[in-house]
Amino acid sequence: MNTLIIKDEIRELMARYVRYADQKNWQKLAELFTPTGSFTPLNVSGEELVRMEGRQEIARTIHDSVGEATAIHHLFSYEIQVVSYKGAKGVFSMEDYLIRPESEIPATHQTGNVPQFRTMHGFGHYHADFLKVGEIWQIEQLVQTRIKLDFEN
Repeated sequence: MNTLIIKDEIRELMARYVRYADQKNWQKLAELFTPTGSFTPLNVSGEELVRMEGRQEIARTIHDSVGEATAIHHLFSYEIQVVSYKGAKGVFSMEDYLIRPESEIPATHQTGNVPQFRTMHGFGHYHADFLKVGEIWQIEQLVQTRIKLDFEN
């Protein structure tokens, strides 16, 4: 088991995640998860904003939440612990920024506990469990924690 190769493959997986998020390619993003994978963003207080389970729900919920907004995602430092040749855990520092177009009025409904907003700028971490399925690393569980989260209307 070459841990450097495993870590590099996981870094590339997360790089694809943020690229697909920026491109708003929610189907490709969801395919980075295992079929029963989950994604749970939290607010600054550690409260769950929404929990998504399974690829279809992940793609649909993020699509509905982001809409036509410009999405900007960055990953910075990372820690990856290789548990086995088929399992790993990771923490990635992150920043995200969503800007809805002028013509888009903030949603009249909330997605989970996400407030209405025109712009959102957040800082925090992705905490992930990864699973190697066949020859491909996938996200089994992703929890997004927040240090700072700003909303503007």
